[in-house]
Amino acid sequence: MTADAQSSVSHTRRGPDAAAREISALRRQIADLTREVERTAARGEIENVFARYQYLHCAFRDEQIITDLWVKPGTAGISAQYTNSGVYTTWDSVMAYHRNRPSPAGKLLVHYLTSPLIEVARDGETAKGTWIVAGIECGLSAPQVAAQAPQAFFETGTVDGKKVWTHWVMCRYAIDFLKQDCQWRIWHFRCVEICRAPFGKNWIEFAAQMQANATTHRFHNDLAFFGEDGKPVFMPPVDGPPKATAYSYRTDRSSQIEPPLPEPFDRFSETFEY
Repeated sequence: MTADAQSSVSHTRRGPDAAAREISALRRQIADLTREVERTAARGEIENVFARYQYLHCAFRDEQIITDLWVKPGTAGISAQYTNSGVYTTWDSVMAYHRNRPSPAGKLLVHYLTSPLIEVARDGETAKGTWIVAGIECGLSAPQVAAQAPQAFFETGTVDGKKVWTHWVMCRYAIDFLKQDCQWRIWHFRCVEICRAPFGKNWIEFAAQMQANATTHRFHNDLAFFGEDGKPVFMPPVDGPPKATAYSYRTDRSSQIEPPLPEPFDRFSETFEY
């Protein structure tokens, strides 16, 4: 008996019900594999979204961040938190951070991404990701402007008659993503500064100086950026209390993982919100 004949006999013996069960099982297998392929592809797409965010952020091209990377106006649940002062919970207040962000001459930001940990929901509609970001931030401040800021922020010398600030910085970003119109977009945003130090000072000494001088508290916690002539610009008024608190390096605190790391989840209702 040929192999085809044996297969036909075997199929006849199993009957139509067994064949239907096998077909159904194969369909489920194909559906599961398709879902996993889509989730794997989503991970790469999400990495690209946040990499693009950092490239645009460092180039002060915030209008592209607003239009290309954040969820659309009117999206329910949008939020951003940058400090322990509180959270922004409307599309307009979240975008206020990006509006009119200047690009002064002599200012440089370089942020590079490390340690991506990304979990895509099994339903493929949302995702969570966290990164460590390391880099440098530097610029020039007019003397009269620098006089109003903590002197620990600056180097001892001047360039073109201006005070120089050159900082090492490390941060953690934790972001929830929402899929809108087949595109992954930023939905909930957290940024936590891990540590910071001027080029000529280590981060332990710098942290101790910030802690010791109460007048520098707002600079250490609510500084958004240095604008034209190095003028400090602070974060806009918040909409509500912080979702959780997290601190830059301090000499009187132990290190913690905050925000928490993402864990596998089926749908967003089963997980926490960044």
